[in-house]
Formats: sequence, structure tokens, C-alpha cells
Amino acid sequence: MKQAEGPMLDIGQLLEAYSTGYFPMAEGSGPDAEIGYYSAWKRGIIPLDGFHMPKRALRHFKKSGFSMSLNQHFEGVLEGCANRPSTWINPVIHRTFLYLHYSGYAHSVEVLREGRLVGGLYGLALGGAFFAESVFQYEPEAHKAALWFCHGHLLNRGFSLWDAQYYTPHLGQFGCREIPAKRYDVLLQKALKLAVTFSDHGNPGKPTH
Repeated sequence: MKQAEGPMLDIGQLLEAYSTGYFPMAEGSGPDAEIGYYSAWKRGIIPLDGFHMPKRALRHFKKSGFSMSLNQHFEGVLEGCANRPSTWINPVIHRTFLYLHYSGYAHSVEVLREGRLVGGLYGLALGGAFFAESVFQYEPEAHKAALWFCHGHLLNRGFSLWDAQYYTPHLGQFGCREIPAKRYDVLLQKALKLAVTFSDHGNPGKPTH
């Protein structure tokens, strides 16, 4: 397994955090930025049976010739998500998720056009829970295509929980809604027990570091 070089978060602690409703975020993009674990009294989730994509966007996907790949350009997706004026994906987060990808926990959904990466999203999978971290696009509507492709993939693989961390009006147009933390924990614990994986080589059940 390829080793990410440089400081990383403790992998066992990170996986335990996700399995109990917490997620890491850096306070800035610098290598020395403080990294904390966060949760929320109300959690944003995208119900797999309540996902919505505007028809106009779907027509655009077909015209643009978008296609999907999985885990073929993980670092490119990670870099695309971090390429913004303000980001929590600092070098430590970057190395940690790259290691998690090599370990089979972190995954990417990639949007391609003519073989070129134009958008995507990445996240972490444990059991039947997918914890989406970030999404990006280089071309119009590509981030919507990433969400569309991800939804179909999670359904096909038998996932039951799509965690979006926080509700935003933008995510609301795709069906994202807020639920109380206690309700989220019930859904999370049920999802963690599912014997499903994001890919044929994905999300093992125990920490590897």
C-alpha cells in the first residue's frame, strides 16, 4: 500500500470519530492549522429515497457528454475540492484522506468529459454510511452530475445513509434536509451494521493504521 508522507491524523481516532457522528476540519489551509472534530445538533443528510435533480440539469448532463468513474482520480478530486479561496483541506487533511483512500476507506466519484476530469466529490465510507466531504467542478453543472452519479451508485451498492454534515439551501434543492442529532445517530448505527461496500475493494471494517 502506498504511504502518504508527512504528518497525518490518527487513523483509528478518525474512524472512531466518524462512527460516532464527528468529522475533522482544519481551521485554515496552512500546514500548521489547528484541526478539530465537529458534530452538529442538527445534521444534514440527503435521503437516498428523496434525492432530487432538476430536469434542466439532467438535460445538460446528456448534452455535455458527462461520464462517471470511481476512485480513478482520487487525488485530482481532492485537489479540486481544496482549490478555492477558503478551505479546510489543509496538507494534513490531504495526506490523511489520501492514506484513507489507499486503505480502502475514502472514495471519489469523478465526472469526466472526453476523458478529462471536470468535477467530482469525495468522502469516506463505513458500512452502509457514506460521509460526503466536498464537491467541486471545473465545468458548469459538473458538481450536480457528481451528486447525481453518487446517488445512483449508493443506491446500487445498498447504502442507507448519505451524510452531508450540514444543511445548506444549495443542497436543499437536491433533497438535503436537517434531522436532530439523536435521529442521525440511530440512522448511523443502523448503517454501520450493513455488510455493503462502496466498491469491490472498498471500506474495510477495521482501522489499518
